[in-house]
This record gives sequence, C-alpha cells and structure tokens, in this order.
Amino acid sequence: MWIVSTSTLANTWRKELEVAADAARKAGEIALQYQPDIVAETKSDHSPVTQADRECERMIARMLSDAFPEDGILGEEGARSESRSGRRWIIDPIDGTRDYVRGNPLWANLIALEAEGDVAAGVVNLPVLGKLYSASRGGGAHLNGSGIHASSKTSIDDSVLCVNGFDKMASSPFRGQLLDWMERFWAVRGLGGAADAMMVASGQAEVWIEPVAAPWDFAPLKVILEEAGACYFNVDGGSSIYAGNAIGCAPGLEQEVRRFLGLT
Repeated sequence: MWIVSTSTLANTWRKELEVAADAARKAGEIALQYQPDIVAETKSDHSPVTQADRECERMIARMLSDAFPEDGILGEEGARSESRSGRRWIIDPIDGTRDYVRGNPLWANLIALEAEGDVAAGVVNLPVLGKLYSASRGGGAHLNGSGIHASSKTSIDDSVLCVNGFDKMASSPFRGQLLDWMERFWAVRGLGGAADAMMVASGQAEVWIEPVAAPWDFAPLKVILEEAGACYFNVDGGSSIYAGNAIGCAPGLEQEVRRFLGLT
C-alpha cells in the first residue's frame, strides 16, 4: 500500500487521504473489471455514463460515509448526502468516461474533500497508468507517495501547453487569440483534464487550460496543483472549483497566462 505522506502538516488530513486513496484504488479495480465490453448510456447533458461509473460511485460514497459519517457527499452520478460537519466529499467516479469506454488509458477516479470553503485534500487515480496523485492542504503533493513539484520554467518558448475542450471553446473570451498564443509554446498537448493537470503538478508541462467542466472535475486537481507549487485560477481571475473553467500553471508562467486572459 502506498503511503500518502508522512509530514507533520499532512497528518491533519492523514486519515482522510488514506481512505480516499483506498477508495480510488478500489474504484479503479472495479472499473477495470468491466472492460473491455462496457456499454455507455447517454445522460441528459449528452455525456456518457456506464454501470461502472454508478458502481464505483456507490462504493466510494459508502466507504467515505462509513469512515466519516458526519460529512456530506456530492457525486457526479447522483450520490448526495447533507453535511453535519461542515465538510463535503466530491466524487467523480470515472473522469473521462469517453476514454474509458474506448479503452484509452487516460481516465481517472477523482475524490476530494471540501472543508472551510476550499478543497482540503484530494486524490487522482490513473489506474491504467499506475499513478495515484494525492495532496492535502499544507502537506504537499505526491505521486505514489513521492513528492512532486511544478516546473521552474519561466519562458513560454521552453514550455508545454495542455489545452482541453476545443469543442467547448465557443464561449471562451480568449478563443480568438488561442491559436496565435499556442504557436509560441515549445509543444502543445491535449490528453484529458486530470492527466494534463497532473502533468503540470509534476513538472512535465507548464500550463493547463480547461474551458468547461464541473466541480467534481476540478476539486482534487486544485489542491494537488497548489500543493505542488503550481497556480490554479479561473478565466475571470477567481480561484473556485465552481466557476465552470480552470487554468493550472507553473508559477513562472503565471503572469504570461494572466496577460493572455486579459487579467493584468
């Protein structure tokens, strides 16, 4: 079993991270058991859902509720319970269901704890890649138990840009400038929200842009990025998981990204 972290500060959220990591690993195992013959249904928002999504969410919610019965639950596939503690768990049982049903390796299990108005702890499990990212507020960010850090690059010419959701750019205020801006980067990637954000958190890329997504897509990414030393903010300059969009970047590229967005 991976040890999530052993630092003194991380001990504040040690139990939460251990339970979340265990639940994420088990969700990955369940999802893998359904492949390769899984069939997706289409939800009202035109996104896909599978029996594996539902079963994973039920299992995660049950494990979290058993361990922390006073906490609330918010799951993408409908898991809901009111909080009596002021804390809430946010779950995306299979992030990237389109990748999952097609056998692509970039889907993830996402779990985060919201407390005191921000994300306090989070886990991103990429089971096919064998990577489990975790972080807690004040405890640093980790990959399979080892510390990770954002890139120290400061030049856009040397940097990797990850852009997701090109099909959702119609309402983005920066769409008109995006292609010209992309041309300045050393390379451009677009693997998927969680995978790209974790590349930024671990210093493998410098900028990640997600134009449209939900709170459960962003919750664990935010705390992992920030604890790795990266920046997390919204198109309007805020720092919320509820804004419907998100940007993550290495600290040395923050001003460049903010200029691109018209925030400076």
